[in-house]
Amino acid sequence: MTEDQTRGEKPKPTSTSSDVMDRLRRRFLYGLAFGLLVVVALVVISDGPALWQTLREFQWWLLPLILFLTIVNYIGRYVKWEFYLAILDIQGLKRRTSAIIFVAGLAMAITPGKVGEVLKAYLVRRATGTPMAKTAPIPMAERLTDGIAMLILASFGLLTFRYGWPLLLVASIGALSVVVIVQNRRLVEWILSKLERVQIIAPKVHILRSLYDSTFILLKNRNLLIATTIGTISWAGECLAFYVILIGLGMPANMEFLILAFFVLASATVLGSLSMLPGGLGAAEASVAGLLILLVSDTLMTTQIAGAATLLIRFATLWFGVMLGVVALMMIERHFQSLDPVVPADESQGSVSVGLSDR
Repeated sequence: MTEDQTRGEKPKPTSTSSDVMDRLRRRFLYGLAFGLLVVVALVVISDGPALWQTLREFQWWLLPLILFLTIVNYIGRYVKWEFYLAILDIQGLKRRTSAIIFVAGLAMAITPGKVGEVLKAYLVRRATGTPMAKTAPIPMAERLTDGIAMLILASFGLLTFRYGWPLLLVASIGALSVVVIVQNRRLVEWILSKLERVQIIAPKVHILRSLYDSTFILLKNRNLLIATTIGTISWAGECLAFYVILIGLGMPANMEFLILAFFVLASATVLGSLSMLPGGLGAAEASVAGLLILLVSDTLMTTQIAGAATLLIRFATLWFGVMLGVVALMMIERHFQSLDPVVPADESQGSVSVGLSDR
């Protein structure tokens, strides 16, 4: 008999693979429904028939180039994913499996705060037996370095447009604060030692310590610099995609609009991330359309053009990735069946289920 049974208590249920995937699937569907509402709202605000006419006049032959530039971003982010796996010394993960796991994570972009991207840590655990607490910090480090990269890209337009700098400054200070705190090992160890004295939290402190150990490695100065550089280059691809969209909608192909494209998309992405809404939905769209109308002359930028540009860039940079992620998720179970079975990590020895609980 187990200790729980001798005390007359029922043993705590453990989450199966299907339970975890069901929870993530529900969160994905919630984000999808919210995304559809945002699209409908944008169409209504932009005057549906006029917006449709603007989209019909878009130079659709540019779409392959736009999607190619988006894929450049995904490739750069995959390189960063592999870089993080390497510095955490994750053993036994085949490159093809790693790529499928990375792409599957794109589907989770429409979960609140992208918390669903912890799916990648869960799938790495299934493939290699590595405790989730070791790899769960990777999505956090990805988001942080992506945010820093977008702040760098947005800064190129601050001198030209001089708009929104207080909010970007606050975001920069916030990102820098996270890095400074994580790199201060003595401070974090002191906090963890205090938490060990809290009866409710004490049994889980070893998980927090494992999470912190990986986070500390990921955000060391050298690793932070490399990851941020990769992020800056990769996200520049999506900013260029937005520039191509603006050209396809009749905007001038000049340096001013190139800088505008970088500033608007980077700023909107940061604002969307700060909102913690699923995929930044609503906040990112409002920021893109609002900044275009605010910063571009009325003679060039109409509400319909701003709405069309917003729909196109969000399709290319968010929904295109989500569709790729869904395809990868459809492939994932069959792929895992072809792998050699592994012994899963003991959940009590450093695993984590952040974002996977219904509570």
